[in-house]
Amino acid sequence: MPARLKPAEPAEVAAAQARLRAGSTARADLRLLTKHYLALLEARAPGRSVEVRVPPYAAVQCIEGVRHTRGTPPAVIETDAATWIALATGELAWADALDRALATASGERTDLTPYLPLG
Repeated sequence: MPARLKPAEPAEVAAAQARLRAGSTARADLRLLTKHYLALLEARAPGRSVEVRVPPYAAVQCIEGVRHTRGTPPAVIETDAATWIALATGELAWADALDRALATASGERTDLTPYLPLG
């Protein structure tokens, strides 16, 4: 079983967010914030019925429901790192991300509205 993601230190999160707001596109900042917010989602919505993918950085399984164990899960959400960070911080609404095709969601329980924003 893969190790669970862990939230980053608050100072590291604040510094990475500040650099992104200033226009940085550093992969290290995107990776840190993506994994941090996925870890928060995993803690806020425990379970294994939905897989949230943010390639190439990480994926987590979350939300209560039918447990997924092999192959492609029945419920999948996928987006890029910048969109995930915007969703997690409340800069972008879940419905807007779907309407603008910035995120894809298929299957049951893929509405992240009750869990966002994360931080």
